[in-house]
Amino acid sequence: MLLTDVRRRNLFLDEVLRADEDEVVLRATRLSVQPGTWGLRYADGLCRVGPVLKADDREVVRPLLGGPVPPPGPAALDAGVFDPDPSARGLEFREVAVSGPVGDCPAWLVPGTGDAADDWVIFVHGRHGWRREALRILPTIHDLGCTGLVITYRNDVDEGAPPSPDGLMHLGDTEWLDVEAAMRFAIDRGARRVVLYAWSMGGAITAALLNRSSLASRVAAVVWDAPLVDWLATLRLQARNRWLPTGLIVFVAGFTRRRVGIDFAHFDLVARPPAVRPPTLVVHSKPDTVVPASASRALAEAAPALGWDVRYLEVDGVEHTASWNADPQAYERVVRDFLASVLADRPVSRPGTMGR
Repeated sequence: MLLTDVRRRNLFLDEVLRADEDEVVLRATRLSVQPGTWGLRYADGLCRVGPVLKADDREVVRPLLGGPVPPPGPAALDAGVFDPDPSARGLEFREVAVSGPVGDCPAWLVPGTGDAADDWVIFVHGRHGWRREALRILPTIHDLGCTGLVITYRNDVDEGAPPSPDGLMHLGDTEWLDVEAAMRFAIDRGARRVVLYAWSMGGAITAALLNRSSLASRVAAVVWDAPLVDWLATLRLQARNRWLPTGLIVFVAGFTRRRVGIDFAHFDLVARPPAVRPPTLVVHSKPDTVVPASASRALAEAAPALGWDVRYLEVDGVEHTASWNADPQAYERVVRDFLASVLADRPVSRPGTMGR
């Protein structure tokens, strides 16, 4: 399962009890009470729901902010609030093909504006993720004037990308080559600087690029949301979640190394930081049960000794990659102000102060 793509398996762990044009009532679960703004997916559609209005041990009431009224039945709160592409955020875009080592990978190109258009932000989703993750933050990047490139990479076959030669994920160990191809695509079209913006395993992928790519020096900044910065720590957390013996991690790591050649020790960024370390913003939700926030916290604490400008924001109350959902305005302000400070020689819109 670690090396295969199972994104198409719908897990509707929540339940709509009733709904109308104003409110949606969900069965109370650990997930349905999360704060903030969410997509609510069900078998035939998607709507958008807002922060919890009231809750008890049986029901959670949330406002319906947009989309159709969902029918009673299985559903799931989804950090992906918008579908299907940047037009859902009112942004003009083109579907382009990034030519990589294993074939053409589809991408959304959102043109920048003004003097900042030659600063490109490349968005890299996580394991089993989708391009739509980027739709939450794309308008903020567009407000800065930067060009956005939302990429796919090998094994995103559901989005039109080619499989890897062996059909398996390599957990960042080879996928970084597709991000490098996206950087080359950007540079060939006038990019002066590149920002890498990644979620979850996208952190491991972009860290490998910073360590191995000849283009790494062109990266002006990194934004990591719930990044995977220590693979073994992540596997240990997931083993604990499943009540599995910790000794199993040794077996899994050894088996995976033999199967695809990855050395997990190279993906501990405190012990082995990348060769190129641009200013980096890390945002992680404290209750994350998929990728441990403790690993991101440890990286931020170790960063000064590593000669690395890492700015860290920890968010409470939400699950993996849902920091934007907890408070979209606050999240966007932090990202906007970080990039404004890093790209300070460019005029930017709506400057603010950095939250830590």
